[in-house]
Amino acid sequence: MPSTQLPSVRQLRYFATLEVEQHFGRAAEACHVSQPAFSVAIRELEERLGLQLVDRNSRRVAITPAGREIAAQARLCLRDLEQLCELATARREPMAGPLTIGVIPTIAPFLLPRVLPQTRRRFPHLQLFIREAQSEELLNQLEDGQLDVVLLALPYPMRNVTSMQLFKDPFLLAYRRGTKLIDPDGFSVNRITADTVLLLEEGHCLRDHAMAACKVRNLAPVNPFAATSLFTLLEMVDSDLGVTFLPQMAVGSALLRQTHIQTAALPRGGHRDIALIWRKSSGRQKEFRQLGQLIRDTAGANAQ
Repeated sequence: MPSTQLPSVRQLRYFATLEVEQHFGRAAEACHVSQPAFSVAIRELEERLGLQLVDRNSRRVAITPAGREIAAQARLCLRDLEQLCELATARREPMAGPLTIGVIPTIAPFLLPRVLPQTRRRFPHLQLFIREAQSEELLNQLEDGQLDVVLLALPYPMRNVTSMQLFKDPFLLAYRRGTKLIDPDGFSVNRITADTVLLLEEGHCLRDHAMAACKVRNLAPVNPFAATSLFTLLEMVDSDLGVTFLPQMAVGSALLRQTHIQTAALPRGGHRDIALIWRKSSGRQKEFRQLGQLIRDTAGANAQ
């Protein structure tokens, strides 16, 4: 194919976004462009490739089978281009320019307020963009090249990534002061009444990590009413509706201020591992390790 007929990076990025969003308006908004300009770019891409990529006869956007293949290949092309830029950035001033980091909601409000000021002081030319979402979504965005690096809790299934473990985050028993639901000094999951333990809803890795770390094998103590966020979970604990397992990094945070919640060490311990994750193919591994070391140093105790 002559070079003049090659698709532009802009066209590939627009179409890859359309394939994800399945809606012209949302895709145009995600690409920060007007919908008419977005539609023209998609039409030009179809003409340049000589293929119909989108079925416009239906009310919803329907990507054709050929379009799905093109979208998958477009992402690979975009990822290679981003890796090229990463290599160039790494050869210039380290820890400078834009860096996008994804963080799960059960880490972001506790660790970032301590890490971000240190990051600004240590790396004044680094432009850090933060996206908060659950682990699965963050890893998908990392794979697609939308994120440079991800901060999450292990264990979690991953592939084609490099993992730098930063520190262990122990779980604590969290309960309302003066509760009659449990005996904090003699707490055992196997000895409490049904529906006493409150957890986040399924899909949050904190739920799985807490159950595994705290040896919750029998679901009888677990209340079927699951919270949608850590804020809601702690509100229920503060109302003495149950107890929960809280990561140690949350202690002293704004979420616990103005509450009657107390914490205590669990008899058999248990923890989650906090790690920094990036694509194996990334050319910025040295920078990411510098960032990981800063987070590890800031976290303090239990860092490895």
